[in-house]
Order: sequence, then structure tokens, then C-alpha cells
Amino acid sequence: MNKIDLKKLAGYEEDFALWSAEQAALIRAGKFDRVDLENVAEEIESLGRSDKHQIRSRLEVLMMHLLKWEKQPEHRSRSWASTIRGQRDAILDLLKESPSLKPFPATVIAERYARAREMASEETTVYLKYFPETCPYTIEQILDPDFLPGEL
Repeated sequence: MNKIDLKKLAGYEEDFALWSAEQAALIRAGKFDRVDLENVAEEIESLGRSDKHQIRSRLEVLMMHLLKWEKQPEHRSRSWASTIRGQRDAILDLLKESPSLKPFPATVIAERYARAREMASEETTVYLKYFPETCPYTIEQILDPDFLPGEL
């Protein structure tokens, strides 16, 4: 990034990238009286919300692929296995970076499963009624790198 001029600061709504760089420079310089505290605090809080959103989204995709894997064994592919592994890895990485979120995935399974079930039906030839109404997997199974439903 170009040299930052701390004499005239960008507004939060005006240029977010420049505002962010300026706020970081002010903090590093110890010029706390010039820091936009309210917006900096809001952005810090949003980082936690972003991690939760990512976990919800990845959990949904992961459960959808587990359902597809279980209900359509004849269509199993490396691509499905790769997606399952990738989503698990990403969730586990997020939980490793933010251990306080470890209980979070279990609290959103029911909410995300409903959508995963619909998506699995939409992406397969299996009617929605043939997918269980409640999640058939535990959070331990969902996140277990060795678990694939329907496998021996």
C-alpha cells in the first residue's frame, strides 16, 4: 500500500481499505486519541461473526455431500470425497484458530441440516422425502476425517 498520510484520515464509509490501513497505522503509532474506536470495535466483532458464518456455510455443504454420498453410492466420486475433506479441514482450521467456537457447530446442525437436505435432493435424483428429516449424523461423525456414511 502507498504511504499513509495520517494528517487527513479517510472516512469509514468513504474508503474502507484506506480507513483500515490508517487505523492500523494509528494504533501502531500509539495515537489512540485519533482511532475511530466505534468502527474499529465493530470491525473486530464482525470477525467473530464471519467465522461463525463460515462454519455454518461449510457445515451445510459438508452435510449435503455426506447425504449425497450415503444415498447415491453409485455416483460417489473423488470430487465428492474431496469436497467432504475440504469442508471438514476448513471447519477444523477455523476451530483451531478460535477454540472458543468449538461448541458452535453442534448448536447449528439442526438449522443447517434442513437446508443441506433440500440441496442434496435438488442435486440428486433422490426425492426430499427419502432424506431423514433430522440429521442422522453426530457432530463427531460429521467432523471425523475417517467417517463416510454407508462405508464399512
